[in-house]
Amino acid sequence: MICALDSNIVSYMLKEDSEVIARYRQAFDDGDDFVIPPIVFYEVQRGLLAKNLMKKLVKFNALCQKIEQAEFNNPVWQKAAQIYAMLSQQGKMIDDADIFIAAFCLVNGCTLITNNTRHFENISGLKLVNWK
Repeated sequence: MICALDSNIVSYMLKEDSEVIARYRQAFDDGDDFVIPPIVFYEVQRGLLAKNLMKKLVKFNALCQKIEQAEFNNPVWQKAAQIYAMLSQQGKMIDDADIFIAAFCLVNGCTLITNNTRHFENISGLKLVNWK
């Protein structure tokens, strides 16, 4: 399985949350692959920089060395636009960042590891796992 880590899960990892770390290690031992979507990289890095949390930034950069970094491509942008339109028509909008994360996961066949499953519950076909 390819696991895309949401910002809140990365945050738990940086805080050394024992439950999340144990689940990460178990998934790694099970042979799962990991990726950090570009918008998650941005959200985490901007938060650490804004709060001047340099020790956590060093930990985040070390984590990023172990986990694949990915880029958005045209199919992801197209899928994001489709998700936006669908959610808008249903009156169930979510933040653009969450739409981009969902689109990334759908296009790349990833399971989203998140503690905010309700943000994503109206996106058809998106696989979600909550490590909290």
